[in-house]
Amino acid sequence: MKQTYIQDLKGRIGETVTLKGWLYNKRSSGKLVFLQLRDGTGIVQCVVFRPNSEELFEAANSIGQESSIIITGAVKEDTRSSIGVELDVTGLEVVQNSHDYPITPKEHGTEFLMDNRHLWIRSRKQHAVLKVRHSVIKATRDFFDDNGFTLADTPIFTPAACEGTTTLFEVDYFGDDKAYLTQSGQLYNEATAAAFGKSYAFGPTFRAEKSKTRRHLTEFWMVEPEVAFATYEDMMDLGEGLILAIVERVLNDRQEELKILERDIAKLEAISSPFPRLHYDDAVKMLKEGHAAGELENDFEWGGDFGAPDETYLSNRHGKPVFVHHFPTAIKGFYFEVDKDRPETALGIDLLAPEGYGEIIGGGERAASLEYLESQIEAHGLPRESFEWYLDLRRFGSVPHAGFGMGIERCTAWMAGIEHVRETIPFPRMLYRLKP
Repeated sequence: MKQTYIQDLKGRIGETVTLKGWLYNKRSSGKLVFLQLRDGTGIVQCVVFRPNSEELFEAANSIGQESSIIITGAVKEDTRSSIGVELDVTGLEVVQNSHDYPITPKEHGTEFLMDNRHLWIRSRKQHAVLKVRHSVIKATRDFFDDNGFTLADTPIFTPAACEGTTTLFEVDYFGDDKAYLTQSGQLYNEATAAAFGKSYAFGPTFRAEKSKTRRHLTEFWMVEPEVAFATYEDMMDLGEGLILAIVERVLNDRQEELKILERDIAKLEAISSPFPRLHYDDAVKMLKEGHAAGELENDFEWGGDFGAPDETYLSNRHGKPVFVHHFPTAIKGFYFEVDKDRPETALGIDLLAPEGYGEIIGGGERAASLEYLESQIEAHGLPRESFEWYLDLRRFGSVPHAGFGMGIERCTAWMAGIEHVRETIPFPRMLYRLKP
């Protein structure tokens, strides 16, 4: 019999169907065995009635958690069920009988669960988080595809760093050559934007930061759009549109998952245009006022980069995402365009998410002048020969252009209301975590 998926059972009431999946949970009550079957699209209760078949009843009683099974039965309406139906079982085939499954309904420590991440992702909450991640990615791709962008993915092996090699993983590349795992596709995006006008890259990026905060991974996924003839202000418009599209998609498609995660959707529903836009100078004033009022421990000084408490304070002042622009040139990459009237500030932008989720988007306007970039490469002590191709972009048809990067895991954590980004990627890589 053809396989039916749990997500489609609501339209099959009164029919006999075959489900294939895994035993999520089981309980027995005298003459009844209740099997919770999951197949990746949902979970349904399957009821085995002893008087109907002693053999079937004993078989159902003998299988352990996460056994792989094939169940045949009649679909019945059940208003008590979260999906509105249950299954009266008439047939059961055990593909593999599993016993001593390590993750049980009792409480487990984080390290134990991370060591068993390959199994933990089967649990209801982790499954829900990764479904939300799927919607974040789908909304992101659709947003750029529907707005005239061309996907042009960039190399994972790169010959040089975007911003120095201190946070890069170095690898041997055939003999004496050195290569690095990419920390961003941005420089290559600038080349594809000059070819296509509007392009984006979407893939894994790597940061060798020895950080153990809840916001950091050593391997994460990032979407990076780049637009020719664009300014930093255009990037704030683009970033705002992207976030609004993601929020709308998650709220539309993931109501059940958000309920499982106990996400306060009112906070997502409150996100609306326009997002506040703060000059870095004004952000510094707010932070200093917060310190004076005893709301912030540290007295922030102009020229510094925001820490997590600073980002949280600024975003919570507005209750929705807030852009900060015109950061000090000294804390931005060599490739940033500077404000001609205030060269100590760069035309960079950050989007800070509310609820303490910090920077979601970072980017800005790129320097268009060949002479300026040459001086920046020298000032930053970067190997000139590795950037000759990048300088060609300023020699042949240089134009004002801008872009940004958005981390998928941080955005997913925010959408799902998850505290730590390690739960927003199937198999996280962190400072002390390389497996499973």
